[in-house]
Amino acid sequence: MTVKIRPTISHLHYFGMVSGPTGSGSDQHDVIERHTQSGLDLLERYVKFVKDRAEVEQNYAKQLRNLSKKYSRRGVKEDQDTKLINQQPFQDVLNELNNYAAHREQLSEIMTVNICVELSRNLQELRQERKNHLCEVKKAQQNLESSFKLLETSKKRFEKEWREAEKANQQTERVQQEVSATKADVEKAKQHAHFRVHLADECKNEYASQLQRYNQEQNNLYHSEIPSVYKKLQEMEERCIKLLADGYVQFSETEKNMLPNINKCLDAIISTGRNINEKQETLALIEQYRSGAVPPADVEFEDYSQTVRAAASDNTVTHLPKVRIKQLFHKKNKVTSPDKNMPPSLEDLSRLPPDQRSRRLQEKINDIQKELQRETEKSEALMKMKGVYEQNSQLGDPSSLQPQIIQIAHNIARLRGELNKYQVQLTEAGGGTLQHYPASSEYITVVSDPSVSPSDNIYECEFDDDFDVDVPIGQCTALYDFDGSSEGAVSMQVGEQLSLMQEDQGDGWVRVQRANGDVGYVPASYIQIM
Repeated sequence: MTVKIRPTISHLHYFGMVSGPTGSGSDQHDVIERHTQSGLDLLERYVKFVKDRAEVEQNYAKQLRNLSKKYSRRGVKEDQDTKLINQQPFQDVLNELNNYAAHREQLSEIMTVNICVELSRNLQELRQERKNHLCEVKKAQQNLESSFKLLETSKKRFEKEWREAEKANQQTERVQQEVSATKADVEKAKQHAHFRVHLADECKNEYASQLQRYNQEQNNLYHSEIPSVYKKLQEMEERCIKLLADGYVQFSETEKNMLPNINKCLDAIISTGRNINEKQETLALIEQYRSGAVPPADVEFEDYSQTVRAAASDNTVTHLPKVRIKQLFHKKNKVTSPDKNMPPSLEDLSRLPPDQRSRRLQEKINDIQKELQRETEKSEALMKMKGVYEQNSQLGDPSSLQPQIIQIAHNIARLRGELNKYQVQLTEAGGGTLQHYPASSEYITVVSDPSVSPSDNIYECEFDDDFDVDVPIGQCTALYDFDGSSEGAVSMQVGEQLSLMQEDQGDGWVRVQRANGDVGYVPASYIQIM
């Protein structure tokens, strides 16, 4: 007896696969297995694609940052001093490019977290679910095969016993026909045949029972178990397709949601370009470098037809190079107060042209006034807090505020001293009126406090024996008259011979010494070096 296993329409309705009348059904199962595996492979491939896409965004953002860093100004001292307006828009463009790179990095991070991580987790669950479903199908088929083997065994046993029963019946008939056979022999043959027939009947019943059981299991497999498993595989496949479709949408929406921020950076760059005023830029440059120096006078006509002038040697006194002690005692400031970050000595701005010097001095004064305002506000706040502590000691110890009050008082005294010095220089340069700032009441209170140690003085002065000798490095002749009215400059007359003390450092001024010992700066274009 041969049993053929055929799939039914019910368990293959989703995949549309129905075997023919002679098909075994195993090929459809293989197709389903391959199809579900290919769906999961596609999902895994998409996850890798998004990871690579996020890496591209990350590398792109890194390259943008390096590009912005490459073309950014690194705080060169000349740039800090001049502060040209036309340099700032380009720096703003580079800053917006940095913001643009930051949004690209954020896009890469969102793709990695919201798409790759989530899909990888779902992919792992789907793989395990598919594996369980396929194991169920395989287990059901193995159980059916085991039942079929038992059916074949019972069938063969029934066939064998039935043949033995037929032989026993034939043997009984022969014994009954024999003349020499006794009644005992006939009875014995009948009993043996009866036993064989009874045994064959039992095998027949067992075979029939096993056949019924097998048919029931087969029907249950192809009408219940396999359709149920295939339905679960169908639902799993639908979820896989849904996840992939949502991944496509999320991939696009992630970048689309980031576009407004990216467009803001691009709009800011456009706004920077449109806000540039070329006339204002050039006027700012003129204002920045305007020196205020008086142009040279007209060249006078020299009439050689008149009497030849006396020899220059009669009117010129020869002076040997003169050694001048620039600084005998060098004053040093050393900080003994808790403040370890005292600023360096006042900057020497005497070498700058008059207008530039006045502008720089005014900037210094404005900066010091702002810092002085902050320190004054801190001092007032501490004094109020100290008064509250003195009225109610439970809120705090007044003596704990004394070091801060002393420190701020020192800072205020220092700032006012610097402010007075810069005000004096500005007045000498003709850029303002002199305003004297006396020591603050807080500082007077602090230094008069008996609890303050005399060692808390801010400055201590020392003298050293260093000598700075100024020696001429050459000779030069004045080509034009120069009044030398600005700070640090010296006057000269056309034809006057001068000692060159310092060459032009790139600012258009040289340092010279007159015959009478006066030392100062004159325009480099007003002299001729010999």
